[in-house]
Amino acid sequence: MDYDPFDLTQHPPRSPRVQLGGFVLLPRVIDKGRALLKGKIGEYKYNCPMDQKLFSFLQINEKQFLEILSKTSSDKEVLKEILKISPLSLAFWQIENWSSVLQRSGPSDLDSKKFFVTSLEQIAPDREDIVSWFDLLDLDDYVSFGGKP
Repeated sequence: MDYDPFDLTQHPPRSPRVQLGGFVLLPRVIDKGRALLKGKIGEYKYNCPMDQKLFSFLQINEKQFLEILSKTSSDKEVLKEILKISPLSLAFWQIENWSSVLQRSGPSDLDSKKFFVTSLEQIAPDREDIVSWFDLLDLDDYVSFGGKP
């Protein structure tokens, strides 16, 4: 069987920590969007609340992002097109700051705390080192494809 980087029924998308143009999360959202377009997104959700944080920061929407994915073939082209249509003119320090804050973010309200704890209890109840959303996503990806918590 040939490896398909956008078949999320066979492997997870890239970690939310992987960066493109200084943006965390962007490569993961590219993977999920391309998988959605190919009908191979599996259990993953495109335009989930975490994806929406990226779209909100860029001031673009999920449909615009999918349109970009449908007419580009590389991450570099995606980044170029995003920066072209985003109404923002972002300095690298702004992107770096946003990425840094997002990497450390965890649940902040009661509902998200309940979701986080419930998810962690299902995946790895003994893990006390999982404190951010990125930690939880990475762990869930790992366990979902056969890794041991």
